[in-house]
Amino acid sequence: MTAKISKKFSADFGKKEKVLNYACQTYQLSRPNKVGPVMALIRECQPKTIDEWEKWHFEKAFTENKSPVKITPEILNEIGERLYEKITEVVIPEWQSAFRELSLKDCKDYIYNLTINRAYDGFIREKSVVNDGLVKLFPKVKFVESENDLDHAGDIDYLGFIDSFAFGIQIKPITAKANFGNYSVSERMKNNFIDFEKKYKGKVFIVFSLGGEIGNKEILKEIETEIKRLKNLKF
Repeated sequence: MTAKISKKFSADFGKKEKVLNYACQTYQLSRPNKVGPVMALIRECQPKTIDEWEKWHFEKAFTENKSPVKITPEILNEIGERLYEKITEVVIPEWQSAFRELSLKDCKDYIYNLTINRAYDGFIREKSVVNDGLVKLFPKVKFVESENDLDHAGDIDYLGFIDSFAFGIQIKPITAKANFGNYSVSERMKNNFIDFEKKYKGKVFIVFSLGGEIGNKEILKEIETEIKRLKNLKF
């Protein structure tokens, strides 16, 4: 019996895909405050056809910010124009400069640094945030490092267990975003967080590390609220 192959509606941009994706992510042009909460909307819609989904999106989608703006085809075109400007005026000149200056030594040093130095920095950062921060703040929670498959597939660094339930922790360096208030998770990460919540019943929290300490301390109140919620869940 042959497997059913789902028809794909997304366009293939070939070699240009990497550049488009890089610039779109770098300048946050696909965030909910630009195009609306896409995954939340499509789950709410549960469309049977792409035409149904397209109609629903332009009827329901608004930007997620203090002054919501209705998403229209014109808005998406404007974002596309902004993407083109960023690529042609910033990304291409920066990459051309990098290509001219790149050396074999840079490549060797980068791989070594990525494997040894950055891995160690990340390990120490995670240990400090959890052991010197979260463990002391929430002593009744059992914090456990995630399994390798969960770490890679679910973007979870630690699980905080309350009985058989757990919430997730993802630890990010402040350098990942100069302003962590503007950090936005990808649609892939959102989906993985949803899968985690289905399995463990707890939400996933992103904790930013600032010199090994918790940089976004406001998240602690949210974690505390989640712990109380999980304690009240029945097996």
